[in-house]
Amino acid sequence: MFNRLFGRSPESEDTRVSIVPAYDVKRWMEAGEVVLIDVREAVEYRAEAIPGAINMPLSSFDPAELPPIPEGKRLVLHCRSGVRCGTAAERALMGGYKGDLYRLEGGIFGWKAVGGPTVQP
Repeated sequence: MFNRLFGRSPESEDTRVSIVPAYDVKRWMEAGEVVLIDVREAVEYRAEAIPGAINMPLSSFDPAELPPIPEGKRLVLHCRSGVRCGTAAERALMGGYKGDLYRLEGGIFGWKAVGGPTVQP
């Protein structure tokens, strides 16, 4: 999408954003290695969420509001199926986010497919 909008890509787009299989994110979550951002809308989040996820809806997503990422943790973005978190990752990079970003492959659907728990916050 970035390429279609601007005709180029950020310098390190390929190395800074990775799509990660849900089973890896589940393992990272179990080890306490993730700051998980849910970019679905608030109504979706309230209906069902991954435990510990922070809701930052894409419609009002502001990279400046991303929480600090502690040493040894990964910033993982997720949505319903994996599309909106890509847009959020692009916005984060364009907004000056300097760390690595991970996208949960398949979103919350992928998470549930590997037995990941959900809650109603």
